[in-house]
This record gives sequence, C-alpha cells and structure tokens, in this order.
Amino acid sequence: MALIVEDDVAQANIFRRAVELAGYVVEYCHTGTAAKEFLTTHAPYLVVLDLHIPGVPGAELLTYLRQQPHLQATRVILATADPRLAEMLEDQSDLVLLKPVSFVQLRSLAERLRAFWVEPEDA
Repeated sequence: MALIVEDDVAQANIFRRAVELAGYVVEYCHTGTAAKEFLTTHAPYLVVLDLHIPGVPGAELLTYLRQQPHLQATRVILATADPRLAEMLEDQSDLVLLKPVSFVQLRSLAERLRAFWVEPEDA
C-alpha cells in the first residue's frame, strides 16, 4: 500500500496514477492532520509527501513517521517545490523530488522501491 499526502487535488491524482501503475494500492490524504491519523493505524510501504500541506506540516509529519516503530519500513518520497526545505529533510527521506514532478519519474522510482518490498507474512 502507498499513501499520497498532497493538498493539490490535480497533483494528487497524478501522483496516485503514477504510483498505481507501479503496482501499489493507493490511499490519499489531503491534509497532514488526516495523514497523521491514518498513519496511527496503517503502515504503508510508501508515502509520497508534499511538505506544504494544511494541518500538520509535512516536515512534522515526516518526523512523526520516522519515530513510529510500526512505520520503520515505510519509504518516503518527498515531493516539494521548496529546495531549501527539501535539502534540510533529505537525510530523513528516501528520495526527494522537486516539483514539478514527472509522472514517468515518480512511477519509475516507485517501481524501484517496490522491488525491495517484502510482503507481510500475515497478509
């Protein structure tokens, strides 16, 4: 499963389609608050995270995600138009993509990350 956290609906739809084509079942949250709530009970393999989202800011959500034991295997792709903030958070993420994000690039990177995914035994 993958989670897209993006407040721009058009951008979220592009991200969703690219990640679906990479083989993931995709969930979507348009605020950091909704994403944090979702992450308390779910452990997606991949999160595509916009840093400038309403509610809980993306940087704070990334810190939360990295602190949760049940999310240690979660891979995070930051998608942002803010290169300074992306650089500051680069060590906490698996990949950083500066907007505008290429559909083909995101699909390809999601496919590569999926190659390392190990299905949970109880699934």
